[in-house]
Amino acid sequence: MRFIFKTSYAQDLRLFQHGGQVFWYGLLLAALFSAPAWAGEYLMTQLVFVAIYSLVGFGLMMLTGFTGQVSLGHAAFLAVGAYTEAILAARGVPIFVSIPAAAALAAAVGVVVGLPALRLKGIYLAIATLAFNVIVEEIAARWESVTNGNAGMPVAPVTLFGHELEPDRGFYYLCLLLAVAACLACINLLRSPTGRAFVAIRDSEVSASCMGVNLAMYKTISFAFSAALTGVAGALYAHKVGFISPEQFSLLVSIELITIVILGGVGFLHGAVLGAAFVIVLPQAIAVAKDFLPPTMAPSGLQAVVFGIVLILVIIFEPMGLYGRWLKIRTWFELFPFYRRGMFRRQRTYTKTERLR
Repeated sequence: MRFIFKTSYAQDLRLFQHGGQVFWYGLLLAALFSAPAWAGEYLMTQLVFVAIYSLVGFGLMMLTGFTGQVSLGHAAFLAVGAYTEAILAARGVPIFVSIPAAAALAAAVGVVVGLPALRLKGIYLAIATLAFNVIVEEIAARWESVTNGNAGMPVAPVTLFGHELEPDRGFYYLCLLLAVAACLACINLLRSPTGRAFVAIRDSEVSASCMGVNLAMYKTISFAFSAALTGVAGALYAHKVGFISPEQFSLLVSIELITIVILGGVGFLHGAVLGAAFVIVLPQAIAVAKDFLPPTMAPSGLQAVVFGIVLILVIIFEPMGLYGRWLKIRTWFELFPFYRRGMFRRQRTYTKTERLR
């Protein structure tokens, strides 16, 4: 088992804690960047969607996993980014201008949502964000002069300096680079005073307020940052599917997005990627399994049923998500035969405010 003895603050701020991380992350990046050389068209499409959903996962992880603010309306921010990108692309705005514009508009909408939600938390905040999702979906359906309503609107292909990006290579690299950049931004933000304030708010708002943390400001920043990343994902999503309509950003999509955080592992940036990969791969696995099942055992709603069962099982048996399970497996191999069964058991809290949550 590897033990790291830190003797300076600089060690705590390093991006990689030891050489093993450099090797494995470097190997992963090399495999991803060389994917167009060895992956087929179908696999490349799935990798693009994993990168896009990872961006949403990073945003939701910062808001829910590290700030403790539950959101059931992130499909609305996805819609804001998608429609902004579609409108700007139709007017010939280059991608390096339209994507930041989509992120900025989504962040502004996130601030608008975050300010009224400052007095809400828990289930009340979830209901407020859910209502916001309904409002945005209705606006997209009714504002036909801008969004073309329920008829939908096509999205122009991505062009860079007058050249159209190849869908299986150029666009994949764009999504991958933006996902890696978002991951690095989240890592650096969490190591900053702002990230420490996020975690303090998540652990105890009362304690954070007593320590001088401005709850209103940092909650609003968290909403804006999360919405901006989701807006970027929405812009990429619009280009990938090539056509957007209001029903693509419904409440079911918001629930699917929040499950990325739950399945991957709340409080782990790795969990955002694992959860995104799981959400993308599971429907494909179910579609393949349907071919081997009799018609009576393969109803049209099988995907929703399997998804719900998996979510319930993860919440009951593995609250730390997929990344939490990987941590337990890795620790078991490192400590065998001295691994203790209750190492990851949650400790009982005795603080009165914690018991009342």
